[in-house]
Amino acid sequence: MTIVQRTDAPFRTAQLRRGVARRCAWLAVGVVLIGALVVASVVLGVREVSLADIGGALQGTTDTINEAAVAKRLPRTVLALLVGAALGISGAVMQAITRNPLAEPGLLGVSSGAALSVVIGISFFGLVRPFSLMTVAILGAAAAAAFVYAVGSLGRGGATPLRLALAGAASSAAFVSLMSAIMLPRVDLLRTFQFWRIGGVGGATWESVTTVLPLLAIGAIVSLASSRSMNSLALGDDLASGLGVHVGRARLVSAVGAVILCGAATAVAGPIAFVGLVVPHLCRLLVGPDHRWLLPFSALAGAALLLASDVLGRIVARPEEIEVGIITALLGAPFFIWIVRRQKAREL
Repeated sequence: MTIVQRTDAPFRTAQLRRGVARRCAWLAVGVVLIGALVVASVVLGVREVSLADIGGALQGTTDTINEAAVAKRLPRTVLALLVGAALGISGAVMQAITRNPLAEPGLLGVSSGAALSVVIGISFFGLVRPFSLMTVAILGAAAAAAFVYAVGSLGRGGATPLRLALAGAASSAAFVSLMSAIMLPRVDLLRTFQFWRIGGVGGATWESVTTVLPLLAIGAIVSLASSRSMNSLALGDDLASGLGVHVGRARLVSAVGAVILCGAATAVAGPIAFVGLVVPHLCRLLVGPDHRWLLPFSALAGAALLLASDVLGRIVARPEEIEVGIITALLGAPFFIWIVRRQKAREL
């Protein structure tokens, strides 16, 4: 008697192809959305500009006020895309290495730690060069991440999601208080940082873009190269070790990439919260939990979210502007509450 063993290989192949096609379709949608937002960012603002003004600014002409306005918006647009992409990837990586759905640079105090380091570097060490400030911010972000994880790991149960969130919130409040204590006696420093510490890209220049770009590229490459190990870490430490992954090294390398992205982005744009929280969750709904797809999509969605928030902040309060950090907080706070309620319901 011959037993014929059925195989579902053709079905799995077809399912895999459908998944790839769906992800490619969402990728195309994201690229189109980014293009539309770039156009909106250049056109919309306190001043309405024409195509002639845009063409003149692209050619390097700033003879009129409108052309000067367009020339100012161009680096602002590019910086918003870079910072949004960096925060999106950083949030996805932090959620992967901690297996914590609440992990995000702002909520874990990493952004505040980077910001505090920048303020200390300027106040006590006289640092003024952008690259020096970014280096200090990366070191501060690393120290803050290590401190929050150590505090959240105390007691029974280790570093649970809610413990890390509470430790991050408390640390962030402490870092912000220290920043205020340093800046208040110095009026010149307070004027310089009063908008930066809220988070924004309004002061972007081509110099700041070219300075931060190499660091963000390094952080993105390190994070993307660690995507396979993040997939293994999602299975748990024991299974990851069984698959041949060195768990400690994988976490460390991934964390280095996230810290570089968060620190450099904070140094150039200030602490911007909730982008790294909202974006990875939305991308998981679209492309699934595979970090080989999740990280690029988080970069794309983070860039779109931050640029859209910047454009919205320019048009809702004309002729004034609302900093992008305020807009992302208004959008992200309800999302954070929803995630916390869902997490608590799962633990019951």
